[in-house]
Amino acid sequence: MRQIPAESPINLSQYQLIDSGDYEKLERFGSVVLARPEPQAIWPKALGDDEWTKLAHAWFEKDAKSNEKGHWHLINWPQNALDSWWMGYEYEGIKITMKLWLSSFKHVGIFPEQAANWDYMIRTIREMQVGTAMTDPISKPRVLNLFGYTGAASLAACAVGAEVTHLDAVKQVVTIARESMEASHLDGIRWVVDDALKFVKREQRRGNTYHGIVLDPPAYGRGPDGEKWVLEDHLQELLMACRDLLDPQSHFLILNLYSLGFSALISESLGRSIYTAENTEQSAGELYLEDDGKRSLPLGTFLRVRKR
Repeated sequence: MRQIPAESPINLSQYQLIDSGDYEKLERFGSVVLARPEPQAIWPKALGDDEWTKLAHAWFEKDAKSNEKGHWHLINWPQNALDSWWMGYEYEGIKITMKLWLSSFKHVGIFPEQAANWDYMIRTIREMQVGTAMTDPISKPRVLNLFGYTGAASLAACAVGAEVTHLDAVKQVVTIARESMEASHLDGIRWVVDDALKFVKREQRRGNTYHGIVLDPPAYGRGPDGEKWVLEDHLQELLMACRDLLDPQSHFLILNLYSLGFSALISESLGRSIYTAENTEQSAGELYLEDDGKRSLPLGTFLRVRKR
């Protein structure tokens, strides 16, 4: 029986999954502890509700008429956090600082399980900068971060020396990403507010290529002009368009999927069907976080493609 690999980040020291269960998770982000819904935490909590209440600074509650939106109940909110606060990531000498805040969609500006992909990206960019037996060194690999959100992947790529284009459809989160870039003492990221599929197709027509593409598409979304994004309807088209944007000599692609209907086997089959160039390596698996009770919480699947 073939096993699907699973990865959990080990270099995000300012994050902690304290407990999980009963469709919730209790997490520490820097100085702030939050309780949020988590549909995949179907087991019982290890800690009691009274312990969660003592530890949490805020608790998210969904609105009765919405599957996504809700509001936060603040409990002993830290004075140094105010309306937003900061959290760091460090890996092999690369350091970035990210701005976090409480959104009405339960998100806080970072998906900590993605740190495993940032680690991989940093290692891959450094390999490109050195070169391989088959490829010359690339001093500043060109990296495109689609659905870039608040930009942790963009910051990590910039910090390791890549030439980065960051794209998201929401201007507000791009503004926050810029603040995180400045707080990380970085510069030079190209910021784009656009629909991902439209932008990729325009880049094709322009003849532009990238050495790396990072995608973390939502299940559903809207572009800046109301363009409708449905993962099942558009993912294959987007991946094929991204394939044609990749530098033919040396490239990498990272796809993350957080949807209950998409397994790692689906990611693997997509990769094998679309990315068929010679000397291309691929891996697919699950991303997860481990709580203090040693329970593994699955938080999406990944596909990584590498051509040397």
